[in-house]
Amino acid sequence: MSLNMKHSVLNRFLRYAAIDTQSDPTSPTCPSTEKQKNLGKVLVEELLAIGVADAHLDEHGYVYATIPANSGKKVPVLCFCSHMDTSPDCSGQNVKPIIHKNYQGGDIILPDDASQIIRMDSHPGLASQIGKDVITASGTTLLGADNKAGLAAIMDAAEFLMKNQSVKHGAIRILFTPDEEIGRGVDKLDIQKLGADFGYTIDGEQAGSLEDETFSADALTVEIEGKSSHPGFAKGNMESALKIAAEIVSALPKNGLSPETTSGRQGFVHPVTLTGMVESATIQFIIRDFTDEKLAAHEEVIQCIVEDVMANYPRSKAKVNITEQYRNMKKVLDANPQVANYAIEAIKRAGLTPHQSSIRGGTDGSRLSFMGLPCPNVFAGEHAFHSRQEWVSVQDMEKAAETIVHLSAIWEEHS
Repeated sequence: MSLNMKHSVLNRFLRYAAIDTQSDPTSPTCPSTEKQKNLGKVLVEELLAIGVADAHLDEHGYVYATIPANSGKKVPVLCFCSHMDTSPDCSGQNVKPIIHKNYQGGDIILPDDASQIIRMDSHPGLASQIGKDVITASGTTLLGADNKAGLAAIMDAAEFLMKNQSVKHGAIRILFTPDEEIGRGVDKLDIQKLGADFGYTIDGEQAGSLEDETFSADALTVEIEGKSSHPGFAKGNMESALKIAAEIVSALPKNGLSPETTSGRQGFVHPVTLTGMVESATIQFIIRDFTDEKLAAHEEVIQCIVEDVMANYPRSKAKVNITEQYRNMKKVLDANPQVANYAIEAIKRAGLTPHQSSIRGGTDGSRLSFMGLPCPNVFAGEHAFHSRQEWVSVQDMEKAAETIVHLSAIWEEHS
C-alpha cells in the first residue's frame, strides 16, 4: 500500500523542541515539572484541530485521545505512546534546533559551542543519513528528539489517518506521558481509561529498529548513620558517614559491573547520587540487567560490600533498601508474538529493513507490558540521547510516521 503522505513532522518537531519539558527526579509531584503541561496543551490543541474530538490533558499531565475506528471488523484497540519530558541530564531550556539540509557526511560542529562536535566515527548512524536532513541542537542544550521525534511521528500519522478514511483501522488510542525520563512515566496512568489491547511506544533509535526486550531495573539505596562529634575531639569517636559512603563506592568493581565497562547483554550497578555529612549519608544506585536473577546477584554484590565496609565501623549503621522499577518486557511479548510480528511487517512496508534488538534501558512500554498492555518500542530516529550532541533526521521521523500508519492497517487486515 503506497501512502503518499504529505508529512508534517518537521514543523511539528521544531515546535515541540522549543518547549522546555525537562522532568525533575527530586520533585514529588506528577508531573514532576508543571512546564511539561505546556507541551501537553499544544498537543491537545493540534489533535482537536485535526478532528480528534476527545483529546484532553488530565491533571497529572497525560494526554489522551482517540482516532475512531473506520472498519466494520472487530479490531483490537491499539495505543501509540510517546513521552513529553526530556532528560534532566542536560539542559532543555532555550533549545535552538538547526537543520543541516542534504547532509553530505563529515563531522558536525555545533555553532554555540565549537567543542561540541558530532563526529562520524563516534556516531555511526550518521553514515546512513547522506542526502537526508539532519537536525541538531546548537551546542548548549540537548535537542529533545528523545522523545519529541516520537510525538511528531504520532501526530503526523494521526493527521493522515483522520484525513484518509480509505486506510481501514480499528480504534486507535494516543497517549502522551510525562516523567518517562525519571522512571515515573506511567505512575498516574489510568489504564482502564486508556482502554487499549496492544501498544507501541515510538521511542527508539535507528530507522527500522524494533526493541522487544529491555533491561529489568531496580533502585537500591544505602542509608548510612555515622557517629558525629566535634572534630577537635574526634579521635576514637567520630565515624563519618560521608567517608563510609565514599569507601563503599570506591569498593565497587573496577573492571566490570559498571556502565562504562559493560555492553551488550551485560548488566551493571551504577551509583547516581551520593549525599550526606558526618552524621548521615545516602548513596542511590540503579541496578540493571536482563533477568531478575542477575539483578539479585548484582544487588548481593553491593550488600556484601556494605557489610564488609561496615565491619570496620562498629559505632555506625547502614541499611540497604531495594525498590523495583520495571521488568524486561520480553516475557509478555513472547506470549503475544503478533505484536512484534506486525511491527516487523509495518517496517518492511515503510521500505525499511527491520532490526529487532534488545535495549540497554527501559521505556514506558516496559511497565505498560506488565500492566496488561503488551508494548514493544518502535524507532523514532533519535540518536545520542541525553546529550548536547543529540540528533535526528527528518526522513527517519517520516518513516516512523509511515510505520504507524501501516501498523494500524495491518492490525485491521489480520482481524
